[in-house]
Amino acid sequence: MPDLKRRDFFKAGAVGLAAAGLAPRALGADYLEHLWEGYDWGGGPAVSDRLNQGPFTNYGADANAPGGEVGMATSPSRDIVPNYGMGLTAYVSGDTGPPRLPGQSLERSIEDIVKLPFTQKIYIRPNWREVQTRSGRLDLPDWWRITFDLARQYGKRVGFRIMLENPDFAAPGMPDFLMEKVPYVPLKGSWKGDTAQVRYRKKHAMPRYDHPAYQAAFGELNALLADRYNGSADIEYMDTMMYGFWGEGHTWPFEGNYFPSNLVAEQTWLKMLEAQLTCWTRTPLVTNTQPDFNNVGNAAMLDRTVRSGNWIRSDTIFIETTQIEALSNRPAWAAAISEVPMTTGDADQLGIVDGVTYNEQVAAHVLAVGANYWSIWNWHNESAAHVLSYYDKYPEVIDHAARRIGYRVYPAFIWPFERDGSRGMIVGLANDGVAGVPGVLRLTLKDERGATLASGCLDPGFPKPAGIRQAMLSWTGDKDWTGLQLFAELEVKGVRHPVRWACRQALNPNGSLTLRQNLRSS
Repeated sequence: MPDLKRRDFFKAGAVGLAAAGLAPRALGADYLEHLWEGYDWGGGPAVSDRLNQGPFTNYGADANAPGGEVGMATSPSRDIVPNYGMGLTAYVSGDTGPPRLPGQSLERSIEDIVKLPFTQKIYIRPNWREVQTRSGRLDLPDWWRITFDLARQYGKRVGFRIMLENPDFAAPGMPDFLMEKVPYVPLKGSWKGDTAQVRYRKKHAMPRYDHPAYQAAFGELNALLADRYNGSADIEYMDTMMYGFWGEGHTWPFEGNYFPSNLVAEQTWLKMLEAQLTCWTRTPLVTNTQPDFNNVGNAAMLDRTVRSGNWIRSDTIFIETTQIEALSNRPAWAAAISEVPMTTGDADQLGIVDGVTYNEQVAAHVLAVGANYWSIWNWHNESAAHVLSYYDKYPEVIDHAARRIGYRVYPAFIWPFERDGSRGMIVGLANDGVAGVPGVLRLTLKDERGATLASGCLDPGFPKPAGIRQAMLSWTGDKDWTGLQLFAELEVKGVRHPVRWACRQALNPNGSLTLRQNLRSS
């Protein structure tokens, strides 16, 4: 909706948010953990201009690609391919803010992280009170601005989450202007550990998320952020803001919740998810796969997230079976973000067992679940120097992950043909990555003047990491196929992102491939 209407919508507070609770199933439906493999997620993102994807025949009176022989072949690239929807992600801030290193300016510390050459994305995770101090406007911290300026300078997009509550931050999550309006409810139990750490000495409590003032402020926060960043070229994705610690959907080890019932908890969080979906219409939302430890509706939020064409994430890799099931068997068109802290390169941190470092174990398992993103960070200790202390000793671990993560699509086969006085080709697309295409892949064929001869889309998620997905492009006239340029774009939530082909053959500066005869069938 237009910005003005969106603002008016959220000024209605709790009434407006109740009206927004338009999940495709009835609120309070029985959302339980289930097998993701074979689960009906619907048709996925909408496909416009769907290309014919076969079957195709070359011989006989009914052939739809008559006489087609392979005229060109390409092979998979050995390089990092920095496309949207994939990559290694450098963390400027996790739970404890940006790096503030002795004797070094904040700008220098952040730039050192942003410019790590083997990373393609940047991530930040501020607390709510750090981005908004007054109702009706954002008050973004200096390090937010510095991060975005540097990311733009180095050609990298930013992913982010606003943490509603943070056990590693001494102050409450809510901004001060809400503190007198919305009560906090103490959590029952204790979290034992070293009291030198904030999380073990803090008196943990959660705000009344269902309070009308909280709901109205939450809606306003999303509206303000979306007015500036929804569909922005600077943004890769935004993490869904969820219940509890870090906004991950839990308050482990504190059990239960304070809502009148688990049903009310689920209804509340589905409405809050809907508020986010209403604002973030062009930027992917990424919902945590956290098991529903506190019975607040996580499974319902995940269901709504995936069905609405958004993405999922997990905050480590050596985790519950349910999260591994979700990551491994998600729909091919849903990207998966894997956040797993690394060790430094210090000898006592490497965790070498059977000749394998802990970080190598992490990278291998992230790739095994077919992730689109992997975090490059040191938990509660972010700095470029800590990352490099490991990379300088074991560069092949991170380099291998950077060259395998996500989707890596290339036109493996080109079958040109002629039919009924027109020309065409079948493009056989391969994917040398570990993940499906996180959205819809569009192919466009242009001549040397830049005029479009043919364009259309594959089905969501294709090509997948195994096999060849075929698609037909055809055009009128007798224009020969050699010399034409083949482009790819990724469509996610109505936004098209250019895709650079992941092939070894020479590409044009814009990432397209000029077609030529380089193979003759025997």
